[in-house]
Amino acid sequence: MTIETIKTVAVLGAGTMGNGIAHVFAKSGFRVILRDVDKAALARGVETISKNLDREIKKGKVPGADRAAILARVEPTTESVALMGADFVVEAAPEKRDLKVAILKDADKLIGPGVILATNTSSISITELAAQTGRADRFIGMHFMNPVPMMALVEVIRGLATSDETFQTVLSLCERLGKNAVSVNDSPGFVSNRVLLPMINEAAFAVMEGVATPEAVDAVMKGMAQPMGPLELADFVGLDVCVDILDVMYKGLGDPKYRACPLLRRYVAAGWLGRKTGRGFYKY
Repeated sequence: MTIETIKTVAVLGAGTMGNGIAHVFAKSGFRVILRDVDKAALARGVETISKNLDREIKKGKVPGADRAAILARVEPTTESVALMGADFVVEAAPEKRDLKVAILKDADKLIGPGVILATNTSSISITELAAQTGRADRFIGMHFMNPVPMMALVEVIRGLATSDETFQTVLSLCERLGKNAVSVNDSPGFVSNRVLLPMINEAAFAVMEGVATPEAVDAVMKGMAQPMGPLELADFVGLDVCVDILDVMYKGLGDPKYRACPLLRRYVAAGWLGRKTGRGFYKY
């Protein structure tokens, strides 16, 4: 399969990452099947796409005349059979291995034999996920950054069996989306989270040990030319997501430096997940 044959893209999951990925594909002219098992999540996803599109129009990044056509390209559905019409698939479910495996296996059975299946995982082994499907050569990691409409970076991760054709197609696809594709090797956390999460984790330890308040930690790091403090960023990403990624790296690399800070785990246990729940290191 080449980029010329890709007209319809299926995005599996309508959450923060999924609706963002659907947004950029629709904006780039692709028909998008946005699939989620939760009707309410689908409604929220479409609403978010609409709001983000309005922001881009207000900033002059998208012509207002294109708004209706872009939104019309997004087709929300709870039906798995809709995937049969896809030329390319991106899984964007929460960072839970078993959940991703179940979704990928289901998609693998429904989509055409030549269709590439990509995962937006931010830390789980591409080779391991690919092995759960019947298309390891047409399986690849396509890790978008949050918020997807704004962030240009996409980590592209080959599994052990990913073909050159699949890899080149995805690089071309990223270019079509206006994204900056960076090829990295398959390792827990890849590059982005291998570097970022230990900083967030250490910032949480600094708060737990009384070294400084969250505000002070973030102020210091922003004073070192970081656009956002690590704890503000953790709240934005979701503290549950941070813990999940740290757990994957801890298990995959076997190094205690990736052990999630107990304060992070306490906040997650309390339901303080960050912006999405109204409270994390900060109140919203």
